[in-house]
Amino acid sequence: MDNDTSERPDCFGELEKVFPMGDRGLRETPDDCMYHCPCKTACLRAAMDGVRGTKVQEELIERGEDAGMLTFFQRWSRKKQLARKRS
Repeated sequence: MDNDTSERPDCFGELEKVFPMGDRGLRETPDDCMYHCPCKTACLRAAMDGVRGTKVQEELIERGEDAGMLTFFQRWSRKKQLARKRS
């Protein structure tokens, strides 16, 4: 399957289907996507583009701060960059 839109599955680029939140509070790619879908890379890229993808990036920023890996200013700076991407 190539990047032809007529050959893409119905779930193509739908963040909550191709990269849902798992039981442990982390996003995980389902096995059906990971091992059986020939367009998984393009699909995940499409899912991460746009507003929904910035939501995932914000989750990563929050988790980084909670784990002590980001300072307040690093978090603020990254969130500001995401806000600029949206507009």
